[in-house]
Amino acid sequence: MDRLAIVVPCYNEEEVLGMSSEALRGVLDDLVAKKKISEDSYVLFVNDGSKDRTWELIEEEHAKYPGQIFGVKLARNVGHQYALTAGLFTAASMCDISVSIDADLQDDVAVIEEMVDKYHEGCEIVYGVRKERKTDTFFKRFTAQSFYKLMAKMGVKTVYNHADFRLMSARALNEFENYHEYNLFLRGIVPLIGFKTDCVYYDRKERAAGVSKYPLKKMLALAFDGISSFSTRPIDLILTMGIGCIFLSVIALIYALVSYFCTEDVARGWTSLIISIWFLGGLQLLAIGLVGKYVGKTYIEVKHRPRYNIEKVLTNDASQD
Repeated sequence: MDRLAIVVPCYNEEEVLGMSSEALRGVLDDLVAKKKISEDSYVLFVNDGSKDRTWELIEEEHAKYPGQIFGVKLARNVGHQYALTAGLFTAASMCDISVSIDADLQDDVAVIEEMVDKYHEGCEIVYGVRKERKTDTFFKRFTAQSFYKLMAKMGVKTVYNHADFRLMSARALNEFENYHEYNLFLRGIVPLIGFKTDCVYYDRKERAAGVSKYPLKKMLALAFDGISSFSTRPIDLILTMGIGCIFLSVIALIYALVSYFCTEDVARGWTSLIISIWFLGGLQLLAIGLVGKYVGKTYIEVKHRPRYNIEKVLTNDASQD
């Protein structure tokens, strides 16, 4: 039977980690009893430089359930995408199937069984997709829907209403390891892998405890990373805007010449002139800043620095420092 690894990135999750461990161990026990996975399947918690007792709790859970609870401690906080990647790569050599899920229990753990069933039907990647967003605030729902629509217009292939709750086979994980970019956006990278895929649908729950680790600032940063890592259309948009501004400038020139030769009160164009100067100045700064972002990303990529450093690994064999 196949060995399942459930990978859970954690950042300051001391309030919910115990509940998360209990719920996920229950999933493993149920799937083992139904003989859908092997008895050596496990949950892998990844501590992303938490400032609270998250790692101490992971060690306590590992001591209680050494065969089911494993842990990875990163040397510092690197962010959700890198922490998740660290967990997936650590599990890759110790599993046949991996499922990634957040620690807050908002994703429905019950559909993990459905994911495993689809894997047994031949799917290499199975996406967990929200049925609807009725529980979200209007602002959260509007920004999320706008994000997916914007990504589609920018040519980035993503799965609508899917975050990072997904199943990946060992084969898919091996292919994922070939993607070496530093600027990670897993929701865009995983669809590039290919293979047979499917979706399972679920209702997202309220957070079990604690607070969200993805405020608006981080969400916007993730959205920009996703667009700039997979599309050059923003630069194309700048070019289009530049051509449009040249066209408007020609119209303004014609208007200025007509005003000069046909009227005596030339000062009437002063307001439009100032507006044009400010508009074009702002547009230029925006363009330079956007291009600079792309240059900065290239600068970071060519350094080939490690995306994360692992300080300690807890498995049922031994603890590795």
